[in-house]
Amino acid sequence: MKNTKKIWSLVDAKERPFTQLSDRVWGMPELCYGEFRSCAEHTATLERQGFRVTKDVAGIPTAVMGEAGEGGPVIAILGEYDALPGLSQEAGVAEPRALPGSGDGHGCGHNILGSASLLAATAVKDFLAGHGIKGRVRYYGCPAEEGGAAKGFMVRAGVFSDVDVAITWHPSAFSGVYEPVSLANTRIDFAFAGRAAHAAAAPHLGRSALDAVELMNVGVNYMREHMPSDARVHYALLDAGGIAPNVVQANAKVRYLIRARNLPELTRLTERVRKIADGAALMTETAVKAQVVSAVSNLLGNTPLEKAMHDNLLRLGPPPFDEADRDFARKIQATLTEEDIESAFRRAGMPIKDVPLCDEIVPLDAKSAPMMGSTDVGDVSWVVPTVQARGTTYAIGTPGHSWQLTAQGKTPAAHKGLVHVAKVMACTAVDVLQDDVLLARAKADHQARVWRSPYVCPLPDELDPPLKMSA
Repeated sequence: MKNTKKIWSLVDAKERPFTQLSDRVWGMPELCYGEFRSCAEHTATLERQGFRVTKDVAGIPTAVMGEAGEGGPVIAILGEYDALPGLSQEAGVAEPRALPGSGDGHGCGHNILGSASLLAATAVKDFLAGHGIKGRVRYYGCPAEEGGAAKGFMVRAGVFSDVDVAITWHPSAFSGVYEPVSLANTRIDFAFAGRAAHAAAAPHLGRSALDAVELMNVGVNYMREHMPSDARVHYALLDAGGIAPNVVQANAKVRYLIRARNLPELTRLTERVRKIADGAALMTETAVKAQVVSAVSNLLGNTPLEKAMHDNLLRLGPPPFDEADRDFARKIQATLTEEDIESAFRRAGMPIKDVPLCDEIVPLDAKSAPMMGSTDVGDVSWVVPTVQARGTTYAIGTPGHSWQLTAQGKTPAAHKGLVHVAKVMACTAVDVLQDDVLLARAKADHQARVWRSPYVCPLPDELDPPLKMSA
């Protein structure tokens, strides 16, 4: 593309404010739907850069949208800024060292994710204005990716209804196009109610809700042998019913995260888990209520957009890491196992090498291992042609959701990766805006994927965004 270097220069010209934004958000880790300060930082940056800002998108106080340009196609660039619990860590230190405070941390790199996406959107805005090109770019600041399904609620509210193409990325140990494979999932809280009693004097009068939770967990564990091999079920105890062992626990609650390859498989597996909960209640003579918390769809790919993004990655080459970056990455790798490092290469479909940081672009046809995680980008991909990059911001082998990832969130390597992937996304957006054929092919590809199985939102109609989820 003839304008590639112009777009790169627009990204470089504004690099500093966005690496600073990333660092500020890293320093204020906020959980699912509680990202008020982080959203305010993104909102202020949008206003400083001259975007038309819409707050409280889809009725979510921590969702924001900024738009620039006039007429033409609409390109959405998606950002995130939520953190994770229990992953507090001092920056730039290759040993576990939690910071004082909430104990939360950016162990998935969303501080970098949102900042790079906003930098890319700003470069596209500046390019459109500088060249008098018709088209609009929107930055969507999306909260609660970590379990809150905010993008699903935003899709359901129609905020992507007039978008032509959506672009995003995720921090990674490698640079390439993000393989469009993920698991659909749902989170359901199972609340059991029994009857309290003196555990010694009158145990026969009690009906233990905690026993029901334990029996449910046992039942689900026995089910694992008899469910699809690529499905996943996890649980966390939300309420054990109290701390007194001499009281029969009258109430207990467990949260289940159920994942499957696609929505029909998820529906079938979820029904089996619900039956196990009902069985546990029957065995313990308790009552159970199930409340869906959130749900997301599996990802849908888009071949024309993936090819366009890959071409931009090849033009740009890998991020410009230096020896200092590699030295610190090796210190991080020293805290990992050989299995961690080898597994990372295999997941990316890359040959195992003695390098601490990615030094090449992952081929589009790399035989990577399927991604067994989930993302609410999946719901966007069902209603809008969507493409994602993965951008190198941390050492090869770094586990996701780890203190090691938090430790690398403010490094020079993370900043270089942020700028690198912003260039890739901005160039891909401009490609779509200037190439009617590419846009038409992307839309035709999307239509071909959804015509047999139209999108059905996995969120119950009556379910509101769980804004108090992290309270």
